[in-house]
This record gives sequence, C-alpha cells and structure tokens, in this order.
Amino acid sequence: MEYGLTDIQEYYANTGALKQAAEQRQGQRVTASFVESFSPDTTPRPLEDLLRMEYRTKLLNPKWAEAMADQGSGGAYEISQRLTAMVGWAGTTNFQDDWVYDQAADTYAFDRDMAARLRQANPEAWRNIVGRMLEAHGRGYWTPEEETIDKLQALYDQADEALEGVSVDALAPST
Repeated sequence: MEYGLTDIQEYYANTGALKQAAEQRQGQRVTASFVESFSPDTTPRPLEDLLRMEYRTKLLNPKWAEAMADQGSGGAYEISQRLTAMVGWAGTTNFQDDWVYDQAADTYAFDRDMAARLRQANPEAWRNIVGRMLEAHGRGYWTPEEETIDKLQALYDQADEALEGVSVDALAPST
C-alpha cells in the first residue's frame, strides 16, 4: 500500500485527537476501528492492530529500511517522519508498544552501517530519528534500558555537534 495510518501526520493529529476527545468526554477508553481498502478483506480492525501491522511491514521491515536508505536524503526523511508519527500516535492514542521502539533503535540508530548512511544522506533527519526515540522515552511512551538511552543521547549529541558546529564538551562549565 502506498499510504497508511503511519504515513501522514494528519492521521494521528486528527484521528488521535478525536479518539482522545471521545475518551475525555466518556471518561473511559474508547476503541477505534478502521477498514483498510488495500485488500479484499474489509473487516474492521482495531487501531492498535493496524499500527502494529504498519510498523512491521514498513518501519521495521529490513527491505523497506534498505530501500529508504538507498534513496538517500529523501529516504532518511521518510524514516524520520515515520518516527515522528510513531510519537504522535503514542501521544494522541496512548499506543506504547516497547518492541516497536526497541526494534527501531536497533535498526536505525545502533546498526552502524544504517546509521552512517542516514547521517551522511540527511543529517537533520538523522538527528530527528534519534531525537524522537529520546522524546518517546522522555514522555513515558517507551521504557528501554538506561544503557539504550545513554547510547541514544551520545548519538544525538554527536548529531547536534555536527549540525551546529559546537561541541557539547565546549559548553560544559570548567572545574
């Protein structure tokens, strides 16, 4: 399929916001179901199931990841946008499956070859990829090991230094 729930920010902004408003109004969790028209099966599916399917088939699919990396700057941007949408879905619908973030970190941040390709192709997108993972943790959407956060923070600092031209160490107060 060309476009799905994890592709465009309006989906999580609008649908997620409507779901959140309904939950606040009802005072309880509200389910959202969707019918995807990319297959003959038109059975309504829970939102969380569709998000898991899209993350498995796109963001966490090694073939998709390689295809995006092969596209250079635009592919890095697409990966970055999907991580932004993942945080958006978490914020608007409380979708918080740790395994999605764990695998995204392994695929895009901790795989040296992939990280180097993305960093070289689009440094801003690379910083956003790592930054969104840190944001997910900071907002309580993801609970990784502390070592994972330390590694991501170091990668973010390196990306920031490269883009801004200022070393984090240079800003530290001298003792």
